[in-house]
Amino acid sequence: MPPSEKVSAPVFEIEIVEDDGDWSRVSNLDGVIEDAARAAILAGSDGLQTAFVTIALSSDAIVADLNERFRGKAKPTNVLSFPAGGDASDAQLGDIIMALETVEREALEQGVPFEHHVQHLVVHGVLHLLGYDHETTADAERMETIEIEILSKLGVANPYTGALETGTNE
Repeated sequence: MPPSEKVSAPVFEIEIVEDDGDWSRVSNLDGVIEDAARAAILAGSDGLQTAFVTIALSSDAIVADLNERFRGKAKPTNVLSFPAGGDASDAQLGDIIMALETVEREALEQGVPFEHHVQHLVVHGVLHLLGYDHETTADAERMETIEIEILSKLGVANPYTGALETGTNE
């Protein structure tokens, strides 16, 4: 194949910012997050070759403030996604921010490893940046199906049933 016809590998830049809270419990947290973000971009986009995402690891206090300012909800949530404003073909997808205390509590309540819950929320957040939502039942089912497939490839059990899915499309 001539050099001009070579297909280049996708370039996905995942910037991880430790904003607030002690996220040190996972020794390879950056790798865990990057793997989930890359998998979500590959599966959730239609052949996107370049993508930039910033993921901020923060606290309930900061996420609660953002949630109130941007969504009118005066409480923390596990993850917020802020799309960059362009369409899904733009390289800059947007920003994701996660609330440590809520993520910890949910992982304990669900009986799942902390890093698996982090990966689920990263996948969920990236899919939002790519334009997926769960406003209708059909949209939620579509988004959950994609999440389950991505997480299965990462070795993470279905967050909705707790089972490790098999037989997903490659």
